[in-house]
Amino acid sequence: MARHFIDPEPKFFEDFEPGDSMTTRGRTVDIGDITNYAGLTGDHYQLHTDEAFMATSRFGKRIAHGPLTFSLAVGLVGLSGFYGDAIAALIEITGLKATKPVFAGDTLHVLATVSRHEATGPKYGTLGVTYSVRNQDGEEVMTFLQTMLAKRRPSEG
Repeated sequence: MARHFIDPEPKFFEDFEPGDSMTTRGRTVDIGDITNYAGLTGDHYQLHTDEAFMATSRFGKRIAHGPLTFSLAVGLVGLSGFYGDAIAALIEITGLKATKPVFAGDTLHVLATVSRHEATGPKYGTLGVTYSVRNQDGEEVMTFLQTMLAKRRPSEG
């Protein structure tokens, strides 16, 4: 029998449990991403835009902006459909740590794990998801906790 799917999938706070996790598809960062991000934000700091300067640095070449890596991670999880339509609002980002540099040519993916799950009222719950952003070698390049307000399933009756 044929099935019909909806994007985004209807989901609620109750559809998540502590320890639930998912791994996203990969996304390769290219030099155009870094250049475009610099242009979009005005962050033309040498780490990201000056190849000659970076050739003599500890990294040896240009690196991606930390906020670009963060944005790609959020986008990868969003693209996955993991949250469906459950999220009502972002509450906060905490503990963001860049643990390794990201270079053009690196392929990133995210391991997202539900680490906080608290019913805070009849209409919404608080959902905390730890993001572990990893490169093609499985090395963690960034981690952070994203806390969101998720809608609760309406009560019957």
